[in-house]
Order: sequence, then C-alpha cells, then structure tokens
Amino acid sequence: MKRYRQTTLNLLFSIALLVALVSCQSSTDRQGGKAATSKAQEIVDASIEAHGGKLFDKMAAGFDFRDRHYTILRENGAYVYTREFTDSLGQVRDVLSNDGFYREVNGLKVELTEEREKAYANSVNSVIYFALLPYGLNNTAVNKKYLGETSIKGKPYHKIKVTFDQEGGGSDHEDEYIYWIHPDNYTVDYLAYSFNVNEGGLRFREAHNVRNIRGILFADYINYEPVSDTIALEKLDVAFENEGLEKLSDVNLRNITVKTEIL
Repeated sequence: MKRYRQTTLNLLFSIALLVALVSCQSSTDRQGGKAATSKAQEIVDASIEAHGGKLFDKMAAGFDFRDRHYTILRENGAYVYTREFTDSLGQVRDVLSNDGFYREVNGLKVELTEEREKAYANSVNSVIYFALLPYGLNNTAVNKKYLGETSIKGKPYHKIKVTFDQEGGGSDHEDEYIYWIHPDNYTVDYLAYSFNVNEGGLRFREAHNVRNIRGILFADYINYEPVSDTIALEKLDVAFENEGLEKLSDVNLRNITVKTEIL
C-alpha cells in the first residue's frame, strides 16, 4: 500500500511539474510574441512617419507607371484610386474606391465578369500599395513580426515580416512580405514578397532614386527574382548579398505630382 501511495505521489508530482513547465514555456512564448509584435509596430510607425506620416491621410497625387496614369485621392479613410490608358477599345478608366470597382471605356461604364473585375481591382490596388509604402502597413488585417537585425551592403537594418488576415486581407491575403527598415532614418530600403497568382514566386526589391515630394517619399525599385526555387522568402537578403538573385525589371514612377491640402 505504501509503495502504491508513493508511486501515485511521484506520478502526481511529475504531472504537476510537466504542467508548470508547459505553462511557463507558453507564457514565455506569448511574451516573446508580444515583444516581437510590439517592436515591429514601433518600427513601422516610425517608418510611416519618416515617409510622410499624416500627409498620407489627406492627399491627392498622380504618377505614370508603364504607360498608364494613376491618381490617388485620400481623405481620412475615404479613397479613390484611378488608372487611365488607351488600348484598342479606346480610352480606359479604372476606378477603385471604398465603394468597389468599375471600368469606363470612352466615358461609359462597361459590364465585367466577377473574375475580370477582381483582377483589374487587384492590379490597381497593387500599384498604389507599392507606390505609397510603408503606408498601409497599419491596416487592421496586417500582422507584423520583428525578425531581428541584419545588414545589407554593410548597412544595418530592422527586418520585419508582414502577413495578412483572411478577413480584410484581400484576395492576396496569403502573400507574405519582408521589409528591411533602416534603424536611423527608418526608410524602407529593401522589401521582398511571396505571391501565389500565376503559379507563384518570390520577388526582392531594392529602393533607389528616393525623392521627397511635398513631404512624402517616393522610390523607384530594381526588381529581382531568385535564380533557384529553393530559396526561402526570409533568406532573400542573403541571396541578394551572394548573387543568388537576378534582375527582372525596373519599377519606376514618372511625373509624380502631390497635393497634401485638399479643399
């Protein structure tokens, strides 16, 4: 009987110890996760401020990108983005706003399939998203995690990973991003992302020709892709340093105009 009681006590003690260890580890994990999220948030806030801050909230802007003209109108959460170009059908104007998307051809609205409407809306939103970076990284569907410090071309950087919730994250919510933000001036000098459309892939972008236009920073990018399909998103900075990427294209914004006081 004594041996039975002793065995039972030992078993209960072992279970209690295991529960305590798991609880401690779980608490540590939660604290570590919160700390990584908090630090990432801090850095993103500073980066948005460095790139234009509150000027993003109330602005009108325009630019040319790959033979198409884009306009941005933002006012405290309300937005209207447009894209205009000429093709075989005539003058095309795409409009994306809080109310949804529509296309005009020669001044008249045209009917679109759900698939085409979604594709056109995503295309417009994607160009504007990159043009206004890092604005948008504080949207409610955005999740940020601090990955630590690293260096590229001998300069130090904060490394931050961004993912998206399914709800509110758009049709590309499964895409993931990495941002390299300078610790002193808080500029986004490099970024990388994974995408799933058109068979998917990885991209790495190097910012250059950064200019301040009426208080807002705009950058052009050199767009790279990995030479091997075994490189992970988080390792693209290492691949960049070790010639594991090849240039794919230039992402240049032309004829940028900005108004930050909207009547």
